[in-house]
Amino acid sequence: MSMNPKLSVSTFILLLLLTFLLIPSHSSSSDKESDDDLEQLLAVDEQLQEDRPEHQQSEAETVSKAQRIVMELSGDNAKRVVDGNEFVLVLGYAPWCARSADLMPRFSEAATGLKEIGSPVLMAKIDGDRYGKVASELEIKGFPTLLLFVNGTSQPYTGGFSAEDIVIWVQKKTGSSIITVNTLDEAERFLNKYHTFALGLFHKLEGSEYNEFVKAAKSDNEIQFVETSDNDVAKLLFPHLKTNTVFIGLVKTEAERYTVYDGPYKMEKLLEFLGNNKFPLITRLTESNTNPIL
Repeated sequence: MSMNPKLSVSTFILLLLLTFLLIPSHSSSSDKESDDDLEQLLAVDEQLQEDRPEHQQSEAETVSKAQRIVMELSGDNAKRVVDGNEFVLVLGYAPWCARSADLMPRFSEAATGLKEIGSPVLMAKIDGDRYGKVASELEIKGFPTLLLFVNGTSQPYTGGFSAEDIVIWVQKKTGSSIITVNTLDEAERFLNKYHTFALGLFHKLEGSEYNEFVKAAKSDNEIQFVETSDNDVAKLLFPHLKTNTVFIGLVKTEAERYTVYDGPYKMEKLLEFLGNNKFPLITRLTESNTNPIL
């Protein structure tokens, strides 16, 4: 009968640990040596635990858990789900489609993010190859296809294809187009979730300048807008901030990370500024950014 080598090592370590516990100590130096040996043994055991298949599968389990948040549509439930919910974002895919396979984990990650922020949107997917008739009725004509259904009526998805892009687009279409941040803790949490955003500092969150910012937020489908009336919060979100008055700036993940808006406070000009500055000077084209750029 063969024996698992990792199990044998674990058993050996356990026996050594018991030996250290049973042998009485005679001096402080021997105690220190025993402690050092014990730490080494524990380190070896910890490494063995990390090498176990269960540990290696943890990332895959996380992805699998995210995918379970997404409802699978079929010929039996598609119409009921789409017509019975206010907001449903549907991904039409095919098992043989490489682009579908590439988008699926991002879609699942977006579903997790939307659930965490309490979004009312139901995320669903349908195998258009298997359920071709149903997919056709949903107006899915290629793979992959994303459609947002609002009370049963579809509208095309026009956002980017990263998980963050999907979350931002869905939020703007179904909830508030602007996130309000009031405290430093809220700002930290915001920074953990969003890497590209337009910041507005307005001390009363009202007035003509603020209204133009709101209109721009509603018109743009790709960038998350965030507002605050607190200078310390604004400086955490935009460290290059050098004013205590009304301010708008763009934050990105690229080298030219912080860009200050210095034009007139008009929706059209704000959108023009965002369109000209949201991408780096040199952009590497990928599957997830080709549509927004081109």
